[in-house]
Amino acid sequence: MNTNKKHKHFKIKRVLQVIMVIIGGMIAAYGLETVLIPNSVSDGGVTGLSIVGSQLFDLPLGVLIAALNIPFVWLGYKQIGKDFALLSIIGIVTLAAGTMFFHHTPAIIEGDTLLITVVGGIILGLGMGLALRNGGALDGIDMLAVLLSRKLPFGTSDLILFLNLFVFIFVSIVFGLQGALLSVIAYYIASKVIHIVEEGLSGSKTFQIISTQPELMVETIRDQLGRSATYKEAYGGFSHEKFKEITCVINRLEETKLKEIINEIDKNAFVTVYDVAEVKGSNFRRHTSH
Repeated sequence: MNTNKKHKHFKIKRVLQVIMVIIGGMIAAYGLETVLIPNSVSDGGVTGLSIVGSQLFDLPLGVLIAALNIPFVWLGYKQIGKDFALLSIIGIVTLAAGTMFFHHTPAIIEGDTLLITVVGGIILGLGMGLALRNGGALDGIDMLAVLLSRKLPFGTSDLILFLNLFVFIFVSIVFGLQGALLSVIAYYIASKVIHIVEEGLSGSKTFQIISTQPELMVETIRDQLGRSATYKEAYGGFSHEKFKEITCVINRLEETKLKEIINEIDKNAFVTVYDVAEVKGSNFRRHTSH
């Protein structure tokens, strides 16, 4: 009976995740088609490249978003996991379909460049943040930055910024220098909104876990996430009991999965989570379990 309840709870949670990722994709598409693109302002990442390609070659934006994200979704599947890849596919397909659906919707703001960048950035960031918070992504540039951070001595946030510099150079070809600068501002605002919605746009997180089943917890984290963890002895100040405290550092895209693992093994585990600006060292490279 308990197993059936857990399975039912998991299914409900997964359905809610899918719904929120879809809502996130539609919100982002609405921001692009009714605020940013009509006013010659672009997004960053793969979406920004798709907007440039759409303008240059007169191709449907949705088709380009879906096509250009394919290799990044594959990388996400191989390096982060099936669940993340599936939720990202749902989000990206929704974003692509949403741009087609809203393509002929009149712009809600015109002319006021400051208002355009602020409102467009907020709407876009809200949509992308909802997707990330629920275990998916709407843009492959984030996935690429996370993977590169394991190979290079740079933080995820630094790599996201670096990769997007090239994107905005391409944006300037179509929208001009002013359009590119406005795109940078809108992207910056969007990133801040994502940080608020998703609680951590970039960087890593440290989980400290006190559980009654520490060995099983660490083994499951290693098998399902490819992450290592460390033990240290901890003593309860009130109970004077001795515990094994687990410390594990993950990237932000793995947070949802780790929380699911903890809840499945020991829903009463004591967990503290810290934002980490940067992680260095070869030990942080993920050893894939595929």
